Amino acid sequence: MDYINYPSFSHLFFLIIILCTYLFHIPQISAVGFPVNVWPKPTTFLWPRPQAIALSPNFTISAPPHPHLTPAVRRYLCQILTEHHRLLVTPNLNLTSSPPLAALTITISDPSAPLAHGVNESYSLTIPDDGSAADLVAGTAWGAMRGLETFSQLVYAEPSSRVGCGLYISDVPLFMHRGIMLDTARNYYGVEDLLWLIAAMSMNKLNVFHWHVTDSHSFPLVVPSEPEMAEKGAYGEGMVYTVEDVKRVVEFGLERGVRVVPEIDMPAHTGSWAKAYPELVTCADVFWWPAEAGWDDRFAAEPGTGQLNPLHPKTYQVVQNIVHDVASMFPDQFFHAGADEVTPNCWKLDPSIQSFLSKNGTLSQILSLFINSTLPYILSLNRTVVYWEDVLLDATISVDPSLLPKQHVILQTWNNGPDNTKRIVAAGYRAIVSSSDFYYLDCGHGDFVGNNSEYDQPPGANQTDGGSWCGPFKSWQLIYNYDITYGLSSAEAELVLGGEVALWSEQADSTVMDQRIWPRASAMAETLWSGNRDSAGRKRSAEAVDRLNEWRYRMVKRGIRAEPIQPLWCIKNPGMCNTVH
Repeated sequence: MDYINYPSFSHLFFLIIILCTYLFHIPQISAVGFPVNVWPKPTTFLWPRPQAIALSPNFTISAPPHPHLTPAVRRYLCQILTEHHRLLVTPNLNLTSSPPLAALTITISDPSAPLAHGVNESYSLTIPDDGSAADLVAGTAWGAMRGLETFSQLVYAEPSSRVGCGLYISDVPLFMHRGIMLDTARNYYGVEDLLWLIAAMSMNKLNVFHWHVTDSHSFPLVVPSEPEMAEKGAYGEGMVYTVEDVKRVVEFGLERGVRVVPEIDMPAHTGSWAKAYPELVTCADVFWWPAEAGWDDRFAAEPGTGQLNPLHPKTYQVVQNIVHDVASMFPDQFFHAGADEVTPNCWKLDPSIQSFLSKNGTLSQILSLFINSTLPYILSLNRTVVYWEDVLLDATISVDPSLLPKQHVILQTWNNGPDNTKRIVAAGYRAIVSSSDFYYLDCGHGDFVGNNSEYDQPPGANQTDGGSWCGPFKSWQLIYNYDITYGLSSAEAELVLGGEVALWSEQADSTVMDQRIWPRASAMAETLWSGNRDSAGRKRSAEAVDRLNEWRYRMVKRGIRAEPIQPLWCIKNPGMCNTVH
């Protein structure tokens, strides 16, 4: 849906002047060459005569009272007045002789709109050059937060604070779902790390934190009705997320326009459940890939085995208890229920499943039983269920589409790039794109299993992907250039809700979180907000590199330990480090 925000009457005359300048004069500086830029790039950015205006030390922001926007306004006001950010490339902007900018006024047309998928995040921002108040108009509090971030990026110091003026921005995202998936089960991340990540997400106008909170390796989430799950399944007493922790994370996200979507992965990836309920989990804690066995004879995709037994009647009571409590802790309308990488041999170790198969039953029937026994309950809690693509597309174990109602189920794709996205939307399902070929941030760092012969090769041997199943490393340019609706018809593209980069944590924890995620997630953030092409339809990654360098530098100044993408020399000499090919 497209949203339009109209400037207040007091700024209509100013906007008409800007539009007339664009209509009848050639702008002095193109959109590519703006001296101060915003990341992600706004949909419409009109700045016909770029200049700056001093920012009053008594600058204020006025906004209607709102439980989540009000703290955001306080936070941004403090940042704007104290950041004093010096740009790497000094902008060639004349300082207007007008009185300093003293105020930003925020207007919202629908303050009661909840933070949910599809909420209006559009806004318009007008900063006059005559010293009168800047004007931020948004449909919702969440759009106002996006506009506040934009305003904050237009402020810089030289050495006193000033802000770009004589400009108008109208902005709305291309995709409604723009997220990051973090796995906190393989390695533990403290609550402060999660808050840090959400804060950085809001700076990049990302709006979904997909929290992969449990897996075979650990169950760190404290579930009140099933306390032994975390007591026995977490790595340690201090490595858990309590109900109060979750409440803090959710509230922190609301104050930054970031939804928190929980994932309880099942029926596979549940080895940690066996610590509390060993009778419900098949092949728990067996060696994942027996010696001399082929890949098809493994018990799991990686070390850490265990799958829920859908034939055990107690399985569903435990699942319902957990789902009920998780839905109570996480208010978002989306509930991610996993359903990926069900491994045949793990189920085949169980005697009850062996008996079922001996009577001409199939593993797909067992998965279907699980889905049919759990999905209706999740839906009864007024949730939309997200599954990984495997539940429908896996070649060995999958379910019939009749069990997955399209109006209530979303599929998240991670294999085979655009091909699997095509298969999902062609079947009529909504899709979230997390293609491992482009969006997996853990790829390219080698394999984590020990005694791997891949690393004992004679000199000169082909190192292929360095032992990483999804190598090579996914560079920011690869991420930026990926079109998540590639090869789709317009009708099919409408079913793509957006995308998520993913950081699986076999080889990551809080010590490397920032560097693994940023600024590569920033690259996805821009492509999902305003695209990766210019007005002529050409890919704009060459133009984006200088802007991303500046944005990465600002993030670092804000405390985000984003890795560099080029030598500092390239930043000081814009355009000199591009190729001509």
